[in-house]
Amino acid sequence: MAGKKPDAAPGAAWSAPADHEYEKLGAFYLGRPYDLGTKTPEPGLLLYDSKDLVTHAVAVGMTGSGKTGLCISLIEEAALDGIPTIAIDPKGDLTNLLLTFPALRPQDFRPWINEDDARQKGLTPDDYAAQQATLWKDGLAAWGEDGARIERLKDAADFAIYTPGSNAGIPVSILASFAAPAAAIRDDSELLQERVSSTATSLLGLLGIDADPVKSREHILLSNLFSTAWAAGSDLDLASLIAQIQSPPMQKVGVLDLESFYPAKDRYGLATALNNLLAAPGFASWLKGESLDIGKILHGEGGKPRVSVFSIAHLSDAERMFFVSLLLNQVLAWVRTQSGTTSLRAILYMDEIFGFFPPVATPPSKLPLLTLLKQARAFGLGVVLATQNPVDLDYKGLSNTGTWFLGRLQTERDKARVLEGLEGAAAAANAKFDKSRIGEILSGLGSRVFLMNNVHEDAPVVFESRWAMSYLRGPLTRDQIKTLMSGAKPVAPESASPAGAGGVPVASHDRAASVAGAGRPLIPPDVPQQFIPARSGPAGATLVYRPHVLASAKVRFADPKSGIDATNDLTYLAPISDGVMPVDWEKAEAVTIAVADLEKDPQSGAQFEPLPAIATRTKSYSGWKADCAAWLYRNATLDLKQAGREQRDAIVEKLRSEYAPKVQRLEEKIRNAQQAVDREAGQAHSAELQTAVSVGATVLGALLGRKGINAGSIGRATTAARGVGRSIQQHQDVGRARADVAAAQAELDAINAEVAQKTADLGSVAIRPTKSNIDVQVLTLAWAPYWRDASGAMTPAWA
Repeated sequence: MAGKKPDAAPGAAWSAPADHEYEKLGAFYLGRPYDLGTKTPEPGLLLYDSKDLVTHAVAVGMTGSGKTGLCISLIEEAALDGIPTIAIDPKGDLTNLLLTFPALRPQDFRPWINEDDARQKGLTPDDYAAQQATLWKDGLAAWGEDGARIERLKDAADFAIYTPGSNAGIPVSILASFAAPAAAIRDDSELLQERVSSTATSLLGLLGIDADPVKSREHILLSNLFSTAWAAGSDLDLASLIAQIQSPPMQKVGVLDLESFYPAKDRYGLATALNNLLAAPGFASWLKGESLDIGKILHGEGGKPRVSVFSIAHLSDAERMFFVSLLLNQVLAWVRTQSGTTSLRAILYMDEIFGFFPPVATPPSKLPLLTLLKQARAFGLGVVLATQNPVDLDYKGLSNTGTWFLGRLQTERDKARVLEGLEGAAAAANAKFDKSRIGEILSGLGSRVFLMNNVHEDAPVVFESRWAMSYLRGPLTRDQIKTLMSGAKPVAPESASPAGAGGVPVASHDRAASVAGAGRPLIPPDVPQQFIPARSGPAGATLVYRPHVLASAKVRFADPKSGIDATNDLTYLAPISDGVMPVDWEKAEAVTIAVADLEKDPQSGAQFEPLPAIATRTKSYSGWKADCAAWLYRNATLDLKQAGREQRDAIVEKLRSEYAPKVQRLEEKIRNAQQAVDREAGQAHSAELQTAVSVGATVLGALLGRKGINAGSIGRATTAARGVGRSIQQHQDVGRARADVAAAQAELDAINAEVAQKTADLGSVAIRPTKSNIDVQVLTLAWAPYWRDASGAMTPAWA
């Protein structure tokens, strides 16, 4: 409302109002009506209904028009009324909101003056500070303000300066900015797609990639990654995003398979660019500080409103766009969680909107801004945009803006663009618009004189802006911001910075250095990597992957002399270190891990120990493969004692088969010889018995017979003698048969001894492979899982 003093007659001289005349709930004291014809103020006050700001506002004016002072006064009024503000400050002027000095003493101004201004005026810094103190005291008094009102302002709200990418003010962590948006946004496909697109565009812009959302495969891939994660309610950060670029959770993009659409080698380039950004020393400041929690940024402890200035003057253009886009998306997400209201709940102000809301291009900041202008009014958020370059504003996008604060313009072209925007806003509000009259007014505006076109009022109003309570000294230096915020920085845990497990720093300049925290390292696509499956761990333990090299080889052991020919599958795991010998096969451990069981991806939530840079180079693995083969040649043996029961039994069976015919022949020979012994021995015994009887009878007959020796007895004796000869012969045959048995048995014993010796060798002979019989079939980077308990102790998770 454009109010007037009750006792002021038309045309009466304007005098400073008493504070009770403008200290009204829901009314912002912005200035006084102004007569362009007489170039003098008119009686009354210019009070602006805070609820009108729910339909947003835009302030346009060239340098020196007083636009920044007007907007700072608006923010001051909102703070006095308990309304918080988020102010985006590309130039550094809004940091002046913290320069409020209720005592208005020269020594209060002294630390903050611009000493260059003092020199130009030929004044010492102390004299210039005294002059500024007087200027501000008199200026405030002329508008009915004083130190007491400044004190009320300081008491009404907390004031803070945030410096993303710097620790001069309150640092800001962007890690949470890739977290899944609120359910209200996820459930709205249009809002979710806007969030996805603007986030992908801003991130690629930070990398210097001007990505078309439809044509750029980088943009399409990132959008798919964000969409997939957020639709499932899963958070992302830069580390996990880099990992997903390497191993996307989808096999197709559209109808094309992933490799055809965006080959792994090319994806590695994008991942490397993100990793380089994350590993850059200057980027560490983006990873620590307060998160972009809009609720906490708008209100401090106990719900006290805050005026939060996000100073981004120190950032590059790409960094500004990146941060502003993230912040706007966070504000949009916060808005969607609020209940509806027709009252002003908070203000989002952006000074110098140049480049962030252009009429033709679609930078990542534009989509969330358009959405806020369309939807935030229903939730009580007033958006205020300011610029000195009207031609850079998308006035079609501002058609829903209810209030226009128009200051002095630089060119006729600027005026034409402003009139175009006003006409569109009037049409959207079904309000009358006198284009020629407004054009005439715009031509006569001077410094700190504005035309306010408020669709909630009957007609436009020309007014002069009041004196700002804040000391408008211009942009603050980094040291001044640091001094202002030295006692206000909250002691908050820092977000993860580029380091390995246990806080061990990672080389930030290595193109494949580990990403922030203990995230999955960036690995070139031509470096093979696998993950050893992890078994379940103890409660409360953290899964940590350590880098190893896994080698799987087929080694043939052949020994013609012993008749052995065996092939073994051998698997070894060797740790990778940063030492002179990164992979020492002497420290390798034989494992029973099947290559087919290795996994492509790690378990979710796992941490990674740093990966030495040498392990990210493809040629390293060729060398390690050759080293492994040489090590196996020197050290691999088939110790038959340890060859395994089946292999031993097979060798024994082979020996038995080889000697079985000889043994059978000898056993048959022994049986035949034994039979001959038995037969000859039987015959010899019979002959001995008969001879003995014959001789005995003859002798006895001769000795005892009635008749003496005669021709008959001699004949019989001769016959008996021949029997003795036969007996002797048969005894000789038995001896020969027994010798045959002994010879055959000795031969069999020799064969048995030979078999026994060869069987005994199975417990002691070690056979080595030849170089040609060693085939290292698989050699890969293998991440071995370990469980780390609360004490830091590490236990293998695959054994």
